[in-house]
Amino acid sequence: MSRQRPPGSEEGDAEEERLAGRHAVEEALKAGVAINRVLLADHLPPRVADRLRALAREHRVPVAAVPRARLEALMGGEPHQGMVALVAAAPLLTEEHLDALLDEAANPFVLLLDGIQDPRNLGAILRVADATGADAVVVPRHGAPGVTATVARTAAGATAWVPVVRVGNLVPTLDRLKARGMFVWAADPDAAQPYTALDARGPTALVVGAEGRGIRPLVKAHTDGVLAIPMAGRVASLNAATAAAVLAFEVARQRRQK
Repeated sequence: MSRQRPPGSEEGDAEEERLAGRHAVEEALKAGVAINRVLLADHLPPRVADRLRALAREHRVPVAAVPRARLEALMGGEPHQGMVALVAAAPLLTEEHLDALLDEAANPFVLLLDGIQDPRNLGAILRVADATGADAVVVPRHGAPGVTATVARTAAGATAWVPVVRVGNLVPTLDRLKARGMFVWAADPDAAQPYTALDARGPTALVVGAEGRGIRPLVKAHTDGVLAIPMAGRVASLNAATAAAVLAFEVARQRRQK
């Protein structure tokens, strides 16, 4: 299936967003993200600037050379590698879009995030989702970051390819996925089963919670199974992005074998 985002977004997601860094800007251009224009620092090496200009010209996106100070002001001092793309905020899709994505998927795989508020964690998880072939990442409407510049930069371009679906409540969404025949697993450091007990050969959903608090009890109660990542050291658990990576790459491994 195409990894492009379906059209449409929720109200309030149309503010102009900033994607910074070479990977993020290049992947957004390749994915056909609606970019208003690209700003390049006027000191960039010619080979870097020429490559970006050619890619932007291919996708009919205007490019402007600006002083580095302007990029610094736009990004508030955060890293930008000499280029910033100005776009409409990456659309956060709805339950209806999720249904459409799953209808297109031959063997659906979805990541759901419960209580994850750090945009860097979200960005890292989107990068994992892209690398492991996930069809969507689902976040609750309240208590989760939008697809901000920090998320996009951490994701290193994955925001252009991985649909992010915002739902009102994870519980009915889990029930909705199970009704479609998906098996829903939850990550919990106190679970009796190790993550190697995961069977992801069929339609699969993984729920990952925030470090420390973990997955809320009501959400966990609506999953089909709970898995732990065994820890040999003194630290009790992994952060959300690392835990998601361990589980998602196990899904990808099993599907490659299949």
